[in-house]
Amino acid sequence: MAPLLLIHIALFSTLCFAADPSVFLDFKLSYITLSPLGVPQRVIAVNGAFPGPVVNVTTNYNVNINVHNQLDENLLMTWPGIQMRRNSWQDGVLGTNCPIHPKKNFTYRFQVKDQIGSFFYFPSLNFQRASGGFGPIIINNRNIIAIPFAHPDADIVLLVGDWYTKNHTALRTTLESGEELGMPDGVLINGKGPYRYNSTLVPDGIEYEIINVDPGKTYRFRVHNVGTSTSLNFRIEGHNLLLVETEGFYTTQQNFTSFDIHVGQSYSFLVTMDQNATKDYYIVASARFVNETVWERVTGVAILHYSNSKGPASGPLPVAPSDIYNQWSAMNQPRAIRQNTTASGARPNPQGSFHYGSINVTDTYVIQSLPPVRIDGKFRATLNGISFVNPDTPIRLADLHKVKGAYKLDFPNKPHDRTPHMDRSVINATYKGFIEIILQNNDTKMQSFHMNGYAFFVVGMDFGVWSENSRNNYNKWDAISRSTTEVYPGGWTAVLVSLDNVGVWNLRVENLDRWYLGQETYMRIINPEENGKTEMVPPDNVIYCGALQSLQKESQSSSAMALHCGNFKLFLTLAITILALYFHF
Repeated sequence: MAPLLLIHIALFSTLCFAADPSVFLDFKLSYITLSPLGVPQRVIAVNGAFPGPVVNVTTNYNVNINVHNQLDENLLMTWPGIQMRRNSWQDGVLGTNCPIHPKKNFTYRFQVKDQIGSFFYFPSLNFQRASGGFGPIIINNRNIIAIPFAHPDADIVLLVGDWYTKNHTALRTTLESGEELGMPDGVLINGKGPYRYNSTLVPDGIEYEIINVDPGKTYRFRVHNVGTSTSLNFRIEGHNLLLVETEGFYTTQQNFTSFDIHVGQSYSFLVTMDQNATKDYYIVASARFVNETVWERVTGVAILHYSNSKGPASGPLPVAPSDIYNQWSAMNQPRAIRQNTTASGARPNPQGSFHYGSINVTDTYVIQSLPPVRIDGKFRATLNGISFVNPDTPIRLADLHKVKGAYKLDFPNKPHDRTPHMDRSVINATYKGFIEIILQNNDTKMQSFHMNGYAFFVVGMDFGVWSENSRNNYNKWDAISRSTTEVYPGGWTAVLVSLDNVGVWNLRVENLDRWYLGQETYMRIINPEENGKTEMVPPDNVIYCGALQSLQKESQSSSAMALHCGNFKLFLTLAITILALYFHF
């Protein structure tokens, strides 16, 4: 027994210390009652907290998150911006995963391979993000990789977003009845309502967020728009925002007095506490690209409190940009975002070492979004005339088990003049292709488009209808890489992406109302010479549904390994005790 135990200890210790580090988390999603805007409502908490806890890891860590569904409906968690290299099985959307049923659990296992930066997670089904369930993700640099700015004194995470006092089920019902959601009831900052800067707009007794800081220190503000559908302008009274990172890529450093953050986007700013602290300062996130007089209540206000502050915040809020009727001017801000090509990202090579501007494009897709219409009596929204219907059987599972008719590989590469319809049309993308995607927003509101599994280069953005001549104005040198980009109403955004990540990846409008109504599709990227190196096999805890329901074990539950590297010290202590007893007797 003793020699065998020693062998097991040696083998396991080798596995633990040779591999990249692992983290193990439990997420229990449940309903709690809160009143963030003064009205009691049911919100979705993670481990009893709203918003959920931060996932704080380092490049190349293996992440294991055991998600327990304590809701009364199906659940999936998704991790936008985390590329899930070779592993779309963990992506957490219906095209790749069967749902976690109520009272069941599922462990997501993925590696944050060669990534750094600021991201967030949220539940992807049934409009649930409108009730919460979201939280931040921080991926830190390894020590051997220098960041392109002085280390800040601390991180401050702000989750901002529009908010309705109706819960997600009521909002779904509104959409399904053929109505738009209308103006939100407010904006939350870290799950809390606004400071009472205006006694008419803000009722008494609302809990608000307070950010405590010390004079002279510099903080990294990681700001995420986790809302339903509203673009927000972010600003801190009396302080400049030095932009340094967006969704995992370092930017050239530029100062802004305020910054537009669209639904699903994440940014990092360095903010130095350089004021004389005669009072506290407002932190504001207010509705953008709307009639701001009518939408005045859609404003989140937190407090920046210096440790030597001499009094509370007072007076009017810092003024928002005044270019609401001149969106050409507003577009100059996202156009000005440039990649810091000399900085290293997660690897010790410059971010600009991939010369995307000199690569031949293999395919072009023009994807047009339109306002919702009635299709077969249902209120639906389309991309290229198709309102996506999620498959009963996830796409790659259907491939592996040869399920016929689960989806179609016929998503059109440009809009067609035909009657809008509902379908399961998927992009048949080519592995190792280099594609150009034109996102044409013919809807009436600002939209964010997101691509799972990838970051793309945002090379162009303008108003009007894209044409081939538009390529003459592309940025082919230092365009920012990211996974979520804004597309202005009546305008277009062009992105380039290298298809080197095998799997099935969601491409969607991140605005929840349009996503829920069908503005999404998937890219199916398959290596025809697959040998196990470019795509992982399904995990041993895979959930089956649809045509493969009979393969599902009776009890749908999963957990990470019974013995983790994080528990190895305990195991080693027990083993040594057993050995001591063995040799003693």
